[in-house]
Amino acid sequence: MSSLNQTPQGERLHIGIFGKRNAGKSSLLNSLTGQNIAVVSPVKGTTTDPVYKAMELLPAGPVLLIDTAGIDDSGELGSLRTGKTKNVLRKTDIALLVVDAREGLSGEDRQLIAFFEEARVPYLTVYNKSDMVATISTAAEAGAAGAGELYVSCKTGKNIHELKERIAGLCEKADEAGRLVGDLIHADDVVVLVVPVDKSAPKGRLILPQQQAIRDILEAGGISVVTKDTEYGQALKRIHPPPKLVITDSQVFGKIAGQTPRDIALTSFSILMARYKGVLENAIHGARAIDAITDGGRVLISEACTHHRQCDDIATVKLPAMIEKHTGKKPAYEFTSGTAFPDDLGGYDLVIHCGGCMLNRREMMYRDNAAKRAGVPMTNFGVAISHMQGILERCVAPCLRSPTPPAPQASP
Repeated sequence: MSSLNQTPQGERLHIGIFGKRNAGKSSLLNSLTGQNIAVVSPVKGTTTDPVYKAMELLPAGPVLLIDTAGIDDSGELGSLRTGKTKNVLRKTDIALLVVDAREGLSGEDRQLIAFFEEARVPYLTVYNKSDMVATISTAAEAGAAGAGELYVSCKTGKNIHELKERIAGLCEKADEAGRLVGDLIHADDVVVLVVPVDKSAPKGRLILPQQQAIRDILEAGGISVVTKDTEYGQALKRIHPPPKLVITDSQVFGKIAGQTPRDIALTSFSILMARYKGVLENAIHGARAIDAITDGGRVLISEACTHHRQCDDIATVKLPAMIEKHTGKKPAYEFTSGTAFPDDLGGYDLVIHCGGCMLNRREMMYRDNAAKRAGVPMTNFGVAISHMQGILERCVAPCLRSPTPPAPQASP
């Protein structure tokens, strides 16, 4: 049960640790966690792949610390390692630039700072190994106190507590995500969640967006009613007054829309996730581009998680079938999953992405912006399916407006 009590990775602020080889990045990860997570060695290039550690970093809260390979790594393997480091940059909410205090800022360090500033990533410059510097001027220490810099020593523990406090301050500024659904309802509103249980559903549990929706409704003081699509019609008849909102799995959109009166707001978990991740507006425009797909057009269908494919898999089977039925065309499909996502989207005619529950907001917005830069329309599963079902406007409407004020209570 412990996994159910953990904050999902996509909901944790991602703190990337960057710098040159042997600057002390892995030592800093170990100091922040109080554990020997990363291998520490005087040999340059010890860290090869990014090391991830989820933890509660008090007083910041749930975070994901990511130790990366040295940005100055060399050779063919080094190029692959720095490529993975750059991929971490795409999802970083807060950056820690670790610099050897004996050497000061290098050209590579300044390039990283330029990237942080261009991408508007809050960052701290952490001068490690300060215990090995004979003299650090009082002026330098004082300047570091207010200029996004800090002198620390992982060996002696100097200023590690102060660093955690600084990180917590940046976390408050970086945590810009809103609510999944709680801000769309009022206390005591009834929300029906339609959750199909078929062979594609995970055994013995709900998928992450369903769990998150239930929790957010509870926190808003709402009332959750969870039902399968096969029992939805009967459930709806028993709810008086009618629910304020129905949230359905996108795969049964048409069925649920047909049973839901027009005066009841309807949306899907995937559409809510697009709003939550900050990509809904572009997803709406991208869905309409499905109509322009041609025979042989290149469509990228991307998922943020990896799983065993079923015979009726949504990404590789159901979505292509829906597209071909809707357009009468046979495009060429490519599929990615997990962290794999092309750096260059220029050759595609359309990108259809999952809801992105396993990605943090910054990574999802990076992918969305990559499509914008390439001039390629991008949408997500739920938005695309609602468009092809002819109910797009209806299903995105609840996410584009604030909830109506609750009716005033009569005086006793």
